[in-house]
Amino acid sequence: MNERTGQGTALVTGSSSGIGLGIAHALAAAGHDVMLNGIEAEADVAAQRDRLAETHGVRTAYARADLTDPHAVDDLVGEAEDRLGPITVLVNNAGVQHVAPIGEFPDDKWELILALNLSAAFRAIRAVVPGMTARGHGRIVNVASAHGLVASPGKAAYVSAKHGLLGLTKTAALETAEHGVTVNAICPGYVWTPLVESQIPDTAKARGMTEAEVKRDVLLAAQPTREFATTAQIGALAAFLCSDAAAQITGAALPVDGGWTAQ
Repeated sequence: MNERTGQGTALVTGSSSGIGLGIAHALAAAGHDVMLNGIEAEADVAAQRDRLAETHGVRTAYARADLTDPHAVDDLVGEAEDRLGPITVLVNNAGVQHVAPIGEFPDDKWELILALNLSAAFRAIRAVVPGMTARGHGRIVNVASAHGLVASPGKAAYVSAKHGLLGLTKTAALETAEHGVTVNAICPGYVWTPLVESQIPDTAKARGMTEAEVKRDVLLAAQPTREFATTAQIGALAAFLCSDAAAQITGAALPVDGGWTAQ
């Protein structure tokens, strides 16, 4: 355990912005030191890293890594432990998307999406599980998607990867169940992030709609609440799953989708 916070080290992949950063803040608020990760240069995320440390009084670090490279995943885990101590929490959040019909789906996009959304998560879990099971405690949270539970046209690779991530979650949960380790998945629907916000004006222009209509009738059409989830809500769930209160929750896929997958 980390002597400064008592909660150990959390590695959150894809955490330089959006959902990953929201999860990082929630874990830091719970007392975890946090290793941030992304593809940006370190100078570009220094302000976010410093704000995280100053707001919550924990240690933070950042490592740039292309997690589609198999060796980069092991290197990231090693760097996190070298700089902050043994990893007690792993959050696999890094992901990428591409939309096209199956008949037109490019091979390189298929390989990229599976490599980042699924294979990188597998490798990260493989790297941290031996230490977690040896210590008798660990928490792994995989950020899947509502598309891990249901499908949509044009998203063959993403849907396949997220369905696969849920299978990986269940398998890892069973393998670690007697060693004090839990493995769960969060399945967000549409979440209000800077990326989503930035896309709305262009979508509105392309479709001849108002921005309010794009939100309600395009992005939130599948979510019965007609409301976006927030990064803080996803973070709060992740922090709960990493707490002692969630010790008997493992192998679960928890939707945060405004009722999307209840239909």
